[in-house]
Amino acid sequence: MKKPRDLILLDVPETTISDVAAVRRHLVAAAKDGKAMSYAGLLDALGHRFTRPKMRALCKTLDAVDNQAVAAGEPELAVLVVREADRLPGQGWWVGKVQELGYEGLWTGEQAQAFVRQRQKIVFDYWRGKARKASKRKPNSDGSGRSTSRPRAARRV
Repeated sequence: MKKPRDLILLDVPETTISDVAAVRRHLVAAAKDGKAMSYAGLLDALGHRFTRPKMRALCKTLDAVDNQAVAAGEPELAVLVVREADRLPGQGWWVGKVQELGYEGLWTGEQAQAFVRQRQKIVFDYWRGKARKASKRKPNSDGSGRSTSRPRAARRV
């Protein structure tokens, strides 16, 4: 029989916590589904068990994800990562975003919940809109979503 320690050592995560592209993929998928993710849920999706040090490492990656989003003209995704207890982002998100976004209220309670829901709605709407646009484009014979036909000539009346 294996000892618990052996099981932990054999349980190698598939993705590192610092993998910005992987974290972004999970958050974009959640945004398209209109769902927030807990810190523990995101760590689990990456193949990690929740610990405070891993959560802090994840927060650094979330900053990088948001920096890339801003550079691409997209809404920031870190607002989708919340505590299980109150469904609000952790302190690090508030410290980094409050002044930037013009929020002056408490970081807990109904006012904070309303602010976070508003920010999350922006993310959900953006990514759901992108998903709808992509699904409207049907692949052509070349496999792309681009039109391969030429514009029709105007009809004479």
